[in-house]
Formats: sequence, C-alpha cells, structure tokens
Amino acid sequence: MLSRDVKAEVPLPSFLRSTVDGYAVIAADTQGASDGVPVFLDIMEEIEIGKPAKKRVVSGTCSYVPTGGMIPEGADAVVMVEYCELFDQSCTAVYHALASGGNVVQIGEDVEKGETILPRGTRLAAAQIGALAGNSRRTVEVYRPLKVTILSTGDELVQVGGELGLAQVYDINTPALRQLAREIGFEEVKTQVLPDQEELLEKALRLGMEDSDLVVISGGSSQGKKDITAKLLDRLADPGVFTHGLALKPGKPTILAVDEPSQTILMGLPGHPAAALMVFRLLAKWLEQWRTGEADSLKIPASMQSNIPAAPGKDTCVMVELFPGDGEGYTARPVLGKSGLMRTLTKADGYVRIPMGKEGLKTGELVWVELF
Repeated sequence: MLSRDVKAEVPLPSFLRSTVDGYAVIAADTQGASDGVPVFLDIMEEIEIGKPAKKRVVSGTCSYVPTGGMIPEGADAVVMVEYCELFDQSCTAVYHALASGGNVVQIGEDVEKGETILPRGTRLAAAQIGALAGNSRRTVEVYRPLKVTILSTGDELVQVGGELGLAQVYDINTPALRQLAREIGFEEVKTQVLPDQEELLEKALRLGMEDSDLVVISGGSSQGKKDITAKLLDRLADPGVFTHGLALKPGKPTILAVDEPSQTILMGLPGHPAAALMVFRLLAKWLEQWRTGEADSLKIPASMQSNIPAAPGKDTCVMVELFPGDGEGYTARPVLGKSGLMRTLTKADGYVRIPMGKEGLKTGELVWVELF
C-alpha cells in the first residue's frame, strides 16, 4: 500500500509514438484521399522500432513507422498500411484521409511530468507495478503491514485435522480470520486455538501484545461464566477496554481495547463464525483504510428480492447472494440463517448494511452490496 503519492518524473510517452504499423504523414497531405483517388507520397525512410527518425517529413513525403515507433519530425498522423499501396521502394499511394493526431500518441498523453501516477493508499497490483515501471520507478514508499495475532477460545474447539470428540466442533474462525486478515493486508504473526482457561489466554495475550499491532480473540466475548476476555483485557491493557458491545447485528458482544505502552489494539470477536468474520471485516478493514487512505471497497447495485426487517437500535448487516435480474443489473437474495451456520458464510456474495433507525428493506428496493 503506497504511503505517499507517486509523481511522474518524466512524461509518458516522452516522444510521439505510432499506435499502428503505417506511414507517418502530414495530415493535410491526405485530404481528399479515397479508394478511387489516392494521394501519392515519396518515402523518406523506414524507421526501426526503438530508434529515432533521421529525416524530417515535409509536404509530399512520408516515412514508414512500426507500432510503438517514433514519429519523425514534421509528421502529425500515421496512415495504416492497410490503406496504403507500395508502388516501389520510394513511393506509396494513400487511400485514406486523416486528421492531425490520427493514430499518434502525444508526448505526455499517458502521464504528464509532475502528474500523480498513483495516489497514497493505492494497493500495488500488476497494473500499478506496470505503471511504476513505465516511469522508471524501481522503489516506492509503502506502509508496513500491521502485524496480527489471532486466537480462538473454547473448550469445544478442535484444530482442523484433530480428533473430534462428542460435543466438539472443528475450529472455523482461526483459518477464516487468518485468510481475511491476509486479504485486508495484514501480516500474520501467530494463530492459536485455546481452551477456556484464563492462565493460557493471559499468556497468549501477553505474547501477542509484545510482537503484534492487533490481537484478535474470537469467542469469550459474551456474558457467560467462562467468557473471560473482557476481564483479561481490562487487566492486561492500559487503559484497557473502551467498548463492550456494538450496536450491530451480527456482532453485538464485540469487545474493543487498547494498550498504549505496547501500542496494540485488542479485539474480542463473537464466537459464531459469520458474526466474527463480519465484525472483523468491518472494523479491521476500516482501520486499514483510515491508516493508509485506501479507497472504499467496490459496491454493486442490486434490487432486493424480498422484505428484510432490521434489528431495532442497531446497524444490521444482511448477507446476500447476487443473481442476474430480469432486466439489467442484479437481484439480491438474503442468505438467511443463524450466525453459527456454515452456509451463511459460503453462499453469500456480499452483504447489505441497513443503518440504525431504518425499519428494513422492501422488495424491489435498490441496495448497494459490498462484495466479500
């Protein structure tokens, strides 16, 4: 992720370039040219790709130039070879009229000198790397990725690949949160599955605070007897917990804390996978956007397939599937199910956020779907 704007040190391109194989001409010389009445031009030279033109084009003359080749001085357009007929090595007939600038890329048409090539907050993918290479930028300043430790707690949890006992389930949250953290741009330090034992969780939290910017704990955030996360965070962190509960569905029991001495953010997520992933996506993605200036994620407009009520006094996130609509655009079908069910994770293409105070969504209502 770029930490500052990258500006062009040179224009791109730095010379007039041809977009086709053809003959560089003075556009005014081609006026009136047609299939029945060609214009005859003398050929000055054949320009090689990657080499400058040697001769100036004057009225009544032209020069051959390949795609990407340099336009010779005096020429202001290029006629495609398909519209030319070579009589001998020194003369060609032109059957097509062009305006000035035809089939020519102007100096700085792609990027002008001093122009911002890529703004702060740009994620560097293939296209962005290509843009930097085109301006001879081998290095740029980027944000150091935030380091994250992910912990899952629960006596019922078994690591993937382990032996599953009665009343136990495989841990979904750790691998799912790890992948989501990578997608957002975080660097994983450690993941761990722990039983509901205070001393083990305390040790894991202390280690996480030492070498991570963000420590995430899924499970143990509600008000049950073994939900010890809030108590531990308040004891270990300074100033500690500042939020225990969000006006959000799913995700109400979320805990947020901060430790100023280690400059660590601590996040207690619900144990249910869908709720944990939704809260982490909302909060961690917002954190990264706030920190780096990254643009909001792409949202897709869609029409709701059915009525959906909102949770009173909360923002409500509704997972949806997208289908082609009857006309243009998409239809959003709610993926209904409790927050602990796998299919609410696997069937959804994205989610719709219903703001607090809105009663719900109506059939046919236009919504914006944020894609997963």
